Amino acid sequence: MLGRMLPSTSVCGQLNTIANLALAFPNSASYNATEKAYWSLQEASLTPSCIAQPSTSQHVADIVSTIVSHGCTFAIKGQGHAPSAGFANINDGVTIDMTGLHTISVNEDASVASVGAGASWLDVYTFLDPLNKTVAGGRNGAVGVGGLTLGGGISYFSPQVGFTCDTVINFEVVLASGHVIDANGTSHTDLFRALKGGMNNFGVVTRFDFSTLPIGEILGGGIANDISDRHAVFEALANIANAPEYDVYTSIVTSIVFSSSSKSWTLASAPIYAKPNPNPPVYRELFAVPSISNTMHLTSLHAFANETATPQINFLFYTTTFGVSADLLERILQIANASLHDLEIPGVTWLFALEPLPTVLVQRGAGDNSLGTSAQDGNSIVLLLTAVWTDSSYSEGIDAKSADVIAGIEEAARDMGLGRRFRYANYANAKQRVVDSYGVENRMFLEEVAQKYDPEGVFQKLVPGGFKLGD
Repeated sequence: MLGRMLPSTSVCGQLNTIANLALAFPNSASYNATEKAYWSLQEASLTPSCIAQPSTSQHVADIVSTIVSHGCTFAIKGQGHAPSAGFANINDGVTIDMTGLHTISVNEDASVASVGAGASWLDVYTFLDPLNKTVAGGRNGAVGVGGLTLGGGISYFSPQVGFTCDTVINFEVVLASGHVIDANGTSHTDLFRALKGGMNNFGVVTRFDFSTLPIGEILGGGIANDISDRHAVFEALANIANAPEYDVYTSIVTSIVFSSSSKSWTLASAPIYAKPNPNPPVYRELFAVPSISNTMHLTSLHAFANETATPQINFLFYTTTFGVSADLLERILQIANASLHDLEIPGVTWLFALEPLPTVLVQRGAGDNSLGTSAQDGNSIVLLLTAVWTDSSYSEGIDAKSADVIAGIEEAARDMGLGRRFRYANYANAKQRVVDSYGVENRMFLEEVAQKYDPEGVFQKLVPGGFKLGD
């Protein structure tokens, strides 16, 4: 029950009485290490009154009970990938750093992997690769399990099994009451569905049980093309994304990148194939386009996902979704170039990443998750706009320009009859209305589930970060 509000510093004092709970205070080495672990400067700029570092689900339950009883605001952090300030950190209040819950285990036949919510995907892949098993998780191994899964999750393996959340068979979750429950196909089934895309609106998930799938080597690497060859690359991407029978081992991201310093565009693709085939027919058209560089090779998933860490820097995300058309991809480049080329903001890199969202992927979990996607949407492409910059004084202008570019792209897609409702939470900006993009019925369902399991609205009122159901 929501109790009398106490200053967050007093709540931290209460948390300090929880047995064996690690608690970090400002200017301590542990506190500073957590602040430095965020990917974005925006998140790292926030300063909680203390950082709770649980190592068990009971710790999380005790933390939540204490915080709620004193009406204190809090944030929930995994690996800290989301760039928006406040999504996984908080000013004043308490940040719960979940990275101490990182244990991984499998059942007897390794068909189910149980993963602590604070683990990274590299932790998971490193554990499972020797067993010739994997989970349909994040592509960058440094991304956290918790945030990606609760936001849906797109993986190299998603065409085979659906969104990452579709592969969860059980969530262990701490409710606002402090109770620890399991949500699965037979127990708390409404919460089970709501957590598949419903983000941090219902409780603190402490463990995920995933269905695994077999894996050997995969085809990984990248190809760079001259921007003058974009028409051929866009055609190849559109043909892959819109194939009548999508090759479910295919996962490709094509990126167009603009540097404000050189005023130039570059073009690169990461055409991954989830089987040990160095030249899959699905990529024949793309591989025929003259390349500047080509690093494609067979590799293990954990080696490929072990990407070089990026320095903490300002960055943002925006996203949209649209139907498949090479002409629209060309139009997107024109819109972006017209908007960005003469913009006088130095030191900014703008990246437009394009990836297929085929019907074979979304139909896997349609109706069983809360994302609102279905095969009726048709084959689509998800766009992630990332802007990266060093000088924080330009942040407001860069955010406004990014929003303008996305608005222009969405208008062009609508004009071509290719607009799509869905906005992928893990790529979305804090200003985008993600829950609305799930559709009216799914929004109402999520609100009903939240009212049932969190009747006082703890995760709406005391956890301000993320995409709230009332936004």
